[in-house]
Amino acid sequence: MLLCIMTKSMAGTCLDHNTARPPALESSAMSDETRKQLAKRIAGLLERCRVGREQITADGALRPEFALLARWQSGRLAWTHGDLLASARFGPAASFFLSDLYGDQDYSPRDKGMERVYPMMVRLMPAAALESIAMGIKMHALTQELDIRMVKKLFDEMGVTDRLDADLYAEAYRRCDNAEARARQIRLISEIGHALDDVVHHSLVYNMVRLAKRPARMAGFGPLHDFIERGFVAFRHLNGAAEFLQTIDRRESRIMESILEGRPTASWSPPDGGVVGPLSGPGETRD
Repeated sequence: MLLCIMTKSMAGTCLDHNTARPPALESSAMSDETRKQLAKRIAGLLERCRVGREQITADGALRPEFALLARWQSGRLAWTHGDLLASARFGPAASFFLSDLYGDQDYSPRDKGMERVYPMMVRLMPAAALESIAMGIKMHALTQELDIRMVKKLFDEMGVTDRLDADLYAEAYRRCDNAEARARQIRLISEIGHALDDVVHHSLVYNMVRLAKRPARMAGFGPLHDFIERGFVAFRHLNGAAEFLQTIDRRESRIMESILEGRPTASWSPPDGGVVGPLSGPGETRD
C-alpha cells in the first residue's frame, strides 16, 4: 500500500516499456489551506499507527500474543489464496500481499521510515498523492486496531493461552462486533491495489524506484524502499490487477459473512482449524 503512496506523484507524464501512454495521474494544484488540512489528517493517521505499533511490538518483535494471531491469519490467508500463490501470473503479488501486508513480523522499521519521509512528502506531493498517502496509512492503522481488539477478546475475555484455531478465531471475530470496520478493511485493500496498479507501468517511476535503492539505504530508508520495490515488481508482473483484486475481495467478503453468520469453520479455514501455537517470546524462534 505504501508503494502507491511513494510513487503516484511521479508518474503523470511517463511512458511504459511499450511506449503506450498510460492514464495520466491527477496532479492538481492545492491551496495552502487544503495542503495544511491534508497534512494534519495524515499526521493524525501516522499517530494512530504509532500508538498501535507500541501496543503490538516489544524488543524489536511482535509481542507473543500478536505473533500468535499473525501466524494464524497468515496461515489462513495462504491456504485460502493458495492457488494465487502458485500462479505464475498472480504468485508474486500474492506473496507480497501475504508477506508485506499481513505477515507475522514487526513492520516498525518500515513504518518509522514513513514517519521520517512524511514532512517532505506533504510539502512536495500533489493532491492525488497525498490522498493516496492518507488511504494507505488508514489501512495500516485500521489493521493494527482490528488485531488489537482481537487479541483482547482472545486473551483477556476468552482465556486463550498459547494456541489458536479457527473456532476460537471465529468466536473472537464475532465478539468484536465490528463488521463495518472489517468490510472497510476489505474495501481498502481493493482501492489501494487499484491505485497501485495505476502507477506500476510508468517506466520513469520504475527506473526511479530501482535506482533509488542505494541512496535510500544510505539515508536510512532501506526497509521502506525494499518494501516499495517488492510491491512495484510484484504488481508490475500482474499486467493488470483487476482480476487479482476482485478474487481477493470476493473470497475475503464471503469468509467474513461465513464467520458472522456462524457457519462451520471447515467451510473457510485450513484443515483442522489451522491450529498454531504455542506462544513464543519476542525474538524467539517459532515452530
